Parts: sequence; C-alpha cells; structure tokens
Amino acid sequence: MAKLKTVFLCSECGFDSPKWVGRCPGCNAWNTMEEEKISTAGKVSASCKAAKPQLLKEFTGPGEHRKTTGIGELDRVLGGGVVDGSLVLVGGDPGIGKSTLLLSAASQFSRRNGDVLYVSGEESAVQTGLRARRTGALEDQLWIMAETNLEWILVEALKMKPAMLVIDSIQAVYCPAIPGAAGSISQVRESTGRLLRLAKDHGIPVMIVGHVTKDGSIAGPRLLEHMVDTVLYFEGERNYAFRVLRPIKNRFGSIAESGIFSMENDGLVEVLNPSQFLLAERSQNVSGAAITACLEGIRPLLIEIQALVSTTCFGLPRRATAGFDANRLGLLLAVLEKRQGMMLGNQDVYVNAVGGFKLVEPAADLAVMLAVSSSFKNRPVPGDLVVMGEVGLTGEIRSVPHVLQRVREVSNLGFSKVLVPWGNLAELKKASLNVELIGVKTLSQALEVGLH
Repeated sequence: MAKLKTVFLCSECGFDSPKWVGRCPGCNAWNTMEEEKISTAGKVSASCKAAKPQLLKEFTGPGEHRKTTGIGELDRVLGGGVVDGSLVLVGGDPGIGKSTLLLSAASQFSRRNGDVLYVSGEESAVQTGLRARRTGALEDQLWIMAETNLEWILVEALKMKPAMLVIDSIQAVYCPAIPGAAGSISQVRESTGRLLRLAKDHGIPVMIVGHVTKDGSIAGPRLLEHMVDTVLYFEGERNYAFRVLRPIKNRFGSIAESGIFSMENDGLVEVLNPSQFLLAERSQNVSGAAITACLEGIRPLLIEIQALVSTTCFGLPRRATAGFDANRLGLLLAVLEKRQGMMLGNQDVYVNAVGGFKLVEPAADLAVMLAVSSSFKNRPVPGDLVVMGEVGLTGEIRSVPHVLQRVREVSNLGFSKVLVPWGNLAELKKASLNVELIGVKTLSQALEVGLH
C-alpha cells in the first residue's frame, strides 16, 4: 500500500525540502515553501528498460508539421500555426479574454482539421455554449467536456483522438492519485506532466489556460513554464479594447512576434492594421502631439504621443504619465531644462500614449520631448511628420534598432516625412522609400525641424 510523506515545495522553483524553511535553498525566495503530501509508491527499479543512445543526425526529419488555427494573429505568435504534439500555455489576468481566445481558436481549428475537445473546468457546458453562441464559435466538430478529473479527461481524449485538446484551466484540474486540492503545486505539476506525455506520445497538440498571481506571473511553480513548449501572455488594459498576445517562450518559433486583438461585443477581433486604427481620430494642427514608430515585438506600430504642459497651482509640479515610464519622463524633462533652457520647474507635465499601449523602448524619447516642447511653446508639430530616436543626457540623438521596418510602416500609412537619428541614415538610404528622410544629431536640430 502506498504511503504518504510530507514535504515542502517552493511555489517559485519547485524545490522540495523535508522540513519547512523560511528561505528556499533553490531560488533564495522568502516564504514560498508550502506543505504537500506525496506518495512514496511508484519508484522505478533498476531492472526497467532504459532508452539507448542514438545519433542525433538520424532524427533531423523534414521539419515540424504545423496546422493553422484560422486566427492569423494567433498563428503569427505561434510561429505559423500549431505543431503536432506541442503543449502551449496561455496566461493572463482574469477576464482579459483567455477563454474567449481559445474557444474561438478551437472552433476555427475544428473547421480545418477535425474534432477538437474543449475541456471546461470552471464553467458548465451550458455556460460555455452560451459564450460560443455569442462569439460565433459553434461548429459541428467542436466537443465540450465539463470535467476536472484528469483521469477521465485522458480516457476521453485517448478514445476520441482529437485534432487538438484545450484545458481551461490547469488550476481547475486534479489528479485523484495525488493528494492535495486542485491548483496546488503538486497537482499542477503532475497534471501538466500527464498532459505533456499525452501530447508527445500521441501527437495531439494541447493548449492549457493558466491563472496568474497578483504580481502577474503564472500561478504554480516556475517549473510549469519549463515543462511546456510555448508560453503566451495575454495582456491589456480593461479600459481599452486592445489586447496583446506576447510569447515569452517558443520552442518552435520566434519570441519577438506579437498578436493584437480588439475586444468587441461579439468577442475578440483581429486588428490587422493597428497603426491606422490608432491614428484614425487624431487631431491636426494641435500643439502637444507627435507621432512615433514603436515596435511591438518586431511589429512596427505608429502611436500618437500627447503631452500637456500647464502652469502649476501647487508648490510641487505634477508629473503624470499613461503608457510611458514616469522616471524616464523626469530624465527627459531634465535634459530639456539643461540643454534647451526650458524652465519646467513650475509646470505640470502630463504625457499619454494613445490607445493604451505601454511604450518601454527608448526610441519614443524624441517624440515625447517634441510633444512636451510643442505644448510648452504652443506650436504644433507638422501632421505629416513621424519622429523616432533615443535621447542621451548630453542632448545627442542615438540610433534606434530595426529602423527600416519602422520607416516602411510610416511610408505605407501615407506620411511624407520622418525624423530619424543621423546614425540610421546610411541604412535607410540604401532602401527605396517613398518618404523624405531628415537626419538629426542633436536635440536642438530635432526641435528646429519639428517646431519650425
């Protein structure tokens, strides 16, 4: 008869200890050890048959076989489609649209590749059916199973042999042979391991939904992310319609891609040209606005930066941002004061990236400084000008990466001028571009061009 023993598992790295310790020896995190009871049965004897070493070149093959999901933005992030036998983990905040995305993907996938089994551990079959009807995800080959017992799920999956299996969510599934409640570290680890074996042994692609903790990481040990082939994060602000799907791990493709969706009344809709959508309602000839070209992964997006500078009525001026780092803004304002003589010490400064996107790359520096200067001097930036460049503390304009992709997006959307760092001009002049290139070396030159 199997015996149970008590161990303490780290919720961050999965390290196990026979006794509780305040600091995990594996990852040095504090207060992450949680008590679990595990079975001592099932040890492998030395007489078991082991795998033999084989030459790696015998397993090159013709390459992985991919199947498209029918959702272009999801296929882009996955690297071209779903690979047979892959295990994909999708994480994100509650209510962001993970279940809606995977239900739509399961519906489209079944239309092209055959039966898909969608396992709902958090909703009844009726609730899932209502959501499928609202989002137009009803298909003849899409099967629903409202179950949390992993053993029964695996039995039905092996009996049906679906083209794809979807688990929503991994924290709701439990393995009866493992002590502990569903969602515990041992349950999540064992359930994921069993699903991984199903995917690899039978070539069935499996997609699972993972909850996130308060700090934004996927719940459960980090071992969960190491076990799967692909980890996708679904992000977005609740007050905006945009949702961004980002890969942080992909064994079958690039992690530099991103997929952009819009949450509508009838579900998630792909945004094929987000730049045009973001700039559709911008005002012309208004001070305090500048257009920049940023990268979402390796995908260029044109985003409007808005700034408002007004005299403060308090002793300490305010610095508020939306979609831009507040500490970075303070640094840029100090450069404007020191290098350009703009006295902003008695001015409130507000900066906003339109559309809810978060700008984290320094290529947006020049556009932010131009928008702030435009508002301060009440002089509009030309509406046909796009600005990009990193600004140093001495006022120099530094080159930006992937400038050719950015400028091509500028040309495709009909802008006639682009202000770029001098160091990027040599690369751009080799390409055939239907825009006027203006290279600048210093902040003074950039302001002279943008606020003439």
